[in-house]
Amino acid sequence: SWYADEPTYTLQTNGGRATVTRQFRRGGGPVLGSRPSNSLSFTYANELEQYSITNEALQDLSFRDELIALGLDPRTGTGRGTRSALSIDAGRNTTNNLLDARRGYLASVHLEQAGKWLGGTYDYYELTTEARYFKSFGNVVAAVQARVGSIDGFGEQESDVPFFKRYFLGGATTLRGWGRFEVSPLSGGGLPIGGASFANFSAELRAPVWRSLGAVVFLDGGNVWTNPWEMGLDSLRYDVGPGLRYQTPIGPIRADIGYQLNPISNLLANGRPQSRRFRFHFSIGQAF
Repeated sequence: SWYADEPTYTLQTNGGRATVTRQFRRGGGPVLGSRPSNSLSFTYANELEQYSITNEALQDLSFRDELIALGLDPRTGTGRGTRSALSIDAGRNTTNNLLDARRGYLASVHLEQAGKWLGGTYDYYELTTEARYFKSFGNVVAAVQARVGSIDGFGEQESDVPFFKRYFLGGATTLRGWGRFEVSPLSGGGLPIGGASFANFSAELRAPVWRSLGAVVFLDGGNVWTNPWEMGLDSLRYDVGPGLRYQTPIGPIRADIGYQLNPISNLLANGRPQSRRFRFHFSIGQAF
């Protein structure tokens, strides 16, 4: 990435990861679904990351989302550390189609621990879970999703947890009333800085309109909190909205408009106060 003919940042990553996965499926069944399956995977990762960001890029708030997407901390502009971690993922899937489910459920859990005893500089443990449920009523599909997670360092130092593991919500697949990375704890200046706990749910009604065109209405809720294992359900953010779906061989093309029911006070996006209460999203595939 470049800024005024100079690199905005330097990012160097060395290392790798190895994953062993076992699928448990009854019967032959096609890859895209129709047969219940269970999965279990183990991953070991050892990755050294070091980066630095120019002062010009740090001061350009329109560049902030790109830095966060890359896992670079826009507060400090520099970082170095080794993530040596073990993780376990377990799941069960009974949905009839992975791209556009009409019935069934999906449940998964992710456990991860990084530690100095594994040879890394980060020292944390993380738990995230997700559940989805789909039910058809004639041509109408009701779909719900819930996700929760938290990450905590073993010590008292903030540096135990790398910035790229902090949680943010907002965007086409979480809280559609907000843009990407807009829902999180804020700095004193009103900028999202990520948190250590999150909760997010969505509910949709999906119905056909004409030929390959469909429509949805949705409700999203969720938030991100500063402290580990801290989830105040009285502080959830909510949005509602309509959407359109156009079916293609690779899955539905999606357009959604999300409207904030309870906006975030003092939120800045691209350095400017946010008074607009709706966001437009265009993507491929269902939101969940």
